[in-house]
Amino acid sequence: MAKKVNNKQKNITKVEAPIVEALQQAFDSPSYQFHIPGHTRGIGVLKDFRNLIGSKALKVDTTDEFDNLGTLTPPTGAIARAEELAAKAFGAERTFFLLNGSTVGNLSLAMGITKKGQKILTNRNCHRSLLTGMIISGAEPVWLIPEKLEDWGLWGCINPEKIEHLLKTTKDVGAVWITNPTYEGVISDIKTISKICNKYNVPLIVDEAHGSLWNFNKSFPTPALQLGADAVVQSLHKTGGSMSQSSMLHIAKNSKLDVNKIERALKLLHTTSPSLILLASLDAARANLSSETGQKQIERTINNAKYLRKRLDKMQNIHQLKSDFGFKTDITKVFVKIDGLSGKRLESILEIDFNIEVESASDIGALMLVNIGNKRSEIKYLADCLEKITQTDYSDIYHLENKKHMPMLIPNIKYNLRDAFYMEKEIIKKENAVGRISGEVIAECPPGIAILLPGELITKEHLPYLTDYEEIEVIKE
Repeated sequence: MAKKVNNKQKNITKVEAPIVEALQQAFDSPSYQFHIPGHTRGIGVLKDFRNLIGSKALKVDTTDEFDNLGTLTPPTGAIARAEELAAKAFGAERTFFLLNGSTVGNLSLAMGITKKGQKILTNRNCHRSLLTGMIISGAEPVWLIPEKLEDWGLWGCINPEKIEHLLKTTKDVGAVWITNPTYEGVISDIKTISKICNKYNVPLIVDEAHGSLWNFNKSFPTPALQLGADAVVQSLHKTGGSMSQSSMLHIAKNSKLDVNKIERALKLLHTTSPSLILLASLDAARANLSSETGQKQIERTINNAKYLRKRLDKMQNIHQLKSDFGFKTDITKVFVKIDGLSGKRLESILEIDFNIEVESASDIGALMLVNIGNKRSEIKYLADCLEKITQTDYSDIYHLENKKHMPMLIPNIKYNLRDAFYMEKEIIKKENAVGRISGEVIAECPPGIAILLPGELITKEHLPYLTDYEEIEVIKE
C-alpha cells in the first residue's frame, strides 16, 4: 500500500515497510533490556566488530516478541503485515518469510506435503535442500533428466513430455518439483508443465530461488505463480536485495497444497529466535522492488545486462550462453567460456589480475550475475577485462587437476534416501569407494547440486567430481 507524504518541492510516494518502521520506532524509543540477545544493543561485543558493522546495526539486532515487532511463527503484528504485503506484491495467496534461506522453505514443503514411500518427480540438478527434505519425509526421487548442454557442461530445460510420461507410469506421486531457472539461468516451459500436472491432479512446486525479480519487469520470464505453480520458493537474498539467508515461500491462490500442514512443518523447522534485521531486509526488499526507485534499478539492471552481452558478442574467442540456442534464459545470468581456458582458470585470472569475483566457475565456464546493485561503470570494467583476457596468451594449467565441477551423472539409487541416511556407516578412502553405497550427501556450493546421495552406488565416473575429497562416508557392509 502506498502512502502520500507532503514535501516542500513535490509529493513523494512512500511504500509501506511495516517491519522496517517498527524497528525504527524501537531504535528511537529504546527500552531497558533484560532479554536476549545478550550483547544488549551492542555493548557486549568485541569493539572491532562493533566498529566494523556499526553500532546502529547492533542496536536493532533483536528478535521477535519484543518492542511490539510481532512474532514470526505464527506471524503477528508488523511481521504478519509485511507477509501480507509480500503476498500481494508477488501474487500469492499466502507468503511466509524464511530464515536459513530457501532451504527451510524446501524442507517445510517436503515435510508438509509428502510422506514415506511417496514419489517426487524432480530434476537431476535440484538443490540439495530438496534431497534433505526427502530424507526428513521419507519420500523418494524419480529423476527428470533435463536436456544436457554438452558444449557447456550444464543441465538445460526439462521436456514436459518426460513429465507426462512419468506421471502416466509412476504410482503415488506426491508432487512434481522443478528448479526454474537453473543456476545458470536456463528456463523450462512451466506453463505446459503446469497444465500436465493439473491433468493428473498432482501439485507443482517450483524452486524459483534465482527468479525473485521476475514479477517486477516484463523483460524477465513469467514467474511460476502466474503460470499455475502451487507453491514457489524464492531467494530474495540472491537477486532481490535482501540480506543473506533471507527468502520467501509463496503459496498460490487455489493451490492444491494444504497450507496448514506447510505452516506446521515450518514451525518445527524455523528458529525460535528469528533475526529482525533479516526479516526487515525481506520487508525492505519487497518495498524497494515495488517502488519507483526499485523499478528504475531493475530497468537499469536489464540495460546493464544487455550492454554486457552486446560487448561479449563483439569479442573473439569468447562465448555466452543465451536464448539464441533454442531455449529461454534469464538475461541477467551471464555464463561465458573462453577458448583455451577452463572456467576455473578464467575465474582465477579475473580475481588475481583484475580484482573481480564472479558467482561461480566450472571446468567449462564462469557465471557472472548482473545485479540490481551493479553500476554501469562496473559492468563496463568487467567487459573491458574480459576483452583483455581474450587478447592475452594465458596458459591454462587447471585441466591438469582433472576435476569436474557440474555433476552430470544420473544417480543409481540402491536404497531409499531416508533409510540410507540412518544406516550404519563407515569412512573409507576415496580410492576404495567405487562399488560401495554412499551414506551422505556430497554437494558443492555453489550451486548445491548433489554429486552423491545417500543410497547411491559410487562408480568410477564420480571420481573426477571428488578430487577435493580424501575420504567418503559409505554404508557399512
